Amino acid sequence: MEISAGIQASLAGRYASALFELAAEKGNVTAVENDLEKVDAALRESTDFRALTTNPEVSRDAAKKAIWGVSALLGISELTQNFLGTLAQNRRLAELPSMIRAFNTIAAAQRGEVTAEVTSAHALTDSQIASLKDRLTAREGRTVKLKTNVDPDLLGGLVVTIGSTRIDGSIKTRLNSLANVMKKADGKTAVGKG
Repeated sequence: MEISAGIQASLAGRYASALFELAAEKGNVTAVENDLEKVDAALRESTDFRALTTNPEVSRDAAKKAIWGVSALLGISELTQNFLGTLAQNRRLAELPSMIRAFNTIAAAQRGEVTAEVTSAHALTDSQIASLKDRLTAREGRTVKLKTNVDPDLLGGLVVTIGSTRIDGSIKTRLNSLANVMKKADGKTAVGKG
């Protein structure tokens, strides 16, 4: 399978590509995706787990033991456990979120899909998600898988990221743009009076 040069150029992309190739050989791509989804959720929800992956003072052995414990607790496959153990051994656990995103991108591309990360100020309803998915599928010309996040700081609207394309329709960005325009206008007025 052809993997984009952009993904392969990054450290996270190289690790994700290697994991994908192993998973594809064994016919376990979906299982590994599910495992990584569990790991991603654990990273978001557990400050202790997140600290373990980012603290450079944690020894390799301690990190590996903790990873094996978390893996058993989450019920993830042997392939994913071995991958996480390799990351702990190589001191690359801090890159895990990027590796998960890269793996998901590769797997989606292999299925002819694209993943869109949608961030909104409030949780979207099922009908809003379906409508957005339909619009993005029509725009992209292929199946779009949505990953939704909530960020109250956006105030309203949406931020949609598909690959390297970002569509920012958030109220926060609009207000910041308006503030910048007002600052520039105020600066021109002050200069003109001098």
